[in-house]
Amino acid sequence: MTIDDIERQYGASRSVIRETVRVLESMGLVSSRRRVGVLVLPPSEWNLYDPQVIRWRLASPARITQLRSLTELRTAVEPEAARLAAIRSPLTNASDLMGLAGQLWAAGEAGDQELFLSLDSQFHGLVLASSGNEMFAKLDGLVTEVLSGRTNFGLMPQHPHAEALQLHVDVAAAIQRGAPEVAEAAMLKIMQRTMEEMSSMWDAPHQNLDFIRPAQR
Repeated sequence: MTIDDIERQYGASRSVIRETVRVLESMGLVSSRRRVGVLVLPPSEWNLYDPQVIRWRLASPARITQLRSLTELRTAVEPEAARLAAIRSPLTNASDLMGLAGQLWAAGEAGDQELFLSLDSQFHGLVLASSGNEMFAKLDGLVTEVLSGRTNFGLMPQHPHAEALQLHVDVAAAIQRGAPEVAEAAMLKIMQRTMEEMSSMWDAPHQNLDFIRPAQR
């Protein structure tokens, strides 16, 4: 399809179309070539780390596959980030993590999902940043998207399990006292619980999660 074809079909201006194509190209979704036009690329070419691409995939029938992939990635990265944070984290970061863990506990027990989501995103983002690894730190947006996806599509329990809340405290405490192996093990348990919670929901009998509606706020 050419720019002219798109202009005729959608009635948009050429400048808007060119800018849209440019943005989609940056995400690896399309390719624009002279004499060929705009080609839609297969998923293997997409920038799967782009927050907007993640958001679109979570809003599609492929959301369960997307959530599983993102959680597996988190499981590979976040325990190591917690281990490194226990070695490298500034004391101010460790104190902030303890404060966030306490606030998470209160929000979880109150069933305040919106506040819990915000605090949980801050907590995991701070662990990544405290690792001292700039590549890990850049994954904070990805973590926020997967946590938001779980909440928006009803894959987050209304009241988090007490063990999950305690594990966040354990991670923060281990980082604060400089215990890397303990921090790593506690974060790994958080990731394992996350996968188990989601699996129990998407494997529930008669529940077609491909068409689940976003949770009402």
